[in-house]
Amino acid sequence: MAKKKFVVGCFDDEAVLFPAVKKVRTAGYKIHDVYTPFPVHGLDHAMGLRETSLHTAGFIYGITGTTTALSCISWIFTKDWPLNIGGKPHFALPAWIPITFELTVLFAAVGMVLTFCYLCQLAPFVKKHHFHARATDDLFVMVIECTAKTNEADLQGFLNSIGAKEVNVQEAEADWWFGRYDQEQQLIRDTKVEVA
Repeated sequence: MAKKKFVVGCFDDEAVLFPAVKKVRTAGYKIHDVYTPFPVHGLDHAMGLRETSLHTAGFIYGITGTTTALSCISWIFTKDWPLNIGGKPHFALPAWIPITFELTVLFAAVGMVLTFCYLCQLAPFVKKHHFHARATDDLFVMVIECTAKTNEADLQGFLNSIGAKEVNVQEAEADWWFGRYDQEQQLIRDTKVEVA
């Protein structure tokens, strides 16, 4: 796996984090991600992330469900197996509305969940590097990707000057991998023992 270098800055308050994100972006550094213990309203705009297109995908999945339901029901009741049910016409659209609605909701819900899991790389046995153990507890962790032009010492000093309580440099896999955390941690411990 290809490893990348990251400078990790930890903040203890979202009121300090917001101006820090803006200052880091203004200084021209590339923010890999910001990990927070709870959802922070407006952080995506401060980081310059575009709005998600998940709602558009949900609409497309819903239309697909509607089309599937109407196509299947109309084909079954008009061509494949036409039945005379209480004198109703073979193309009885009002009677099909409940099934059409349910299939629309089913396609939209399942499609959006699968799309969300794909975009966020969430699946069984898919792992990502944790930059700080307290990122989901009480710290706001900003991860900045180092490029060829990045001076790590200057960046660490810059993060300290804008309110970071803890700053360190980590070399980690930026993407996801298949595996288990306990095996990865064991590999890290073995590597540290060999180096020492």
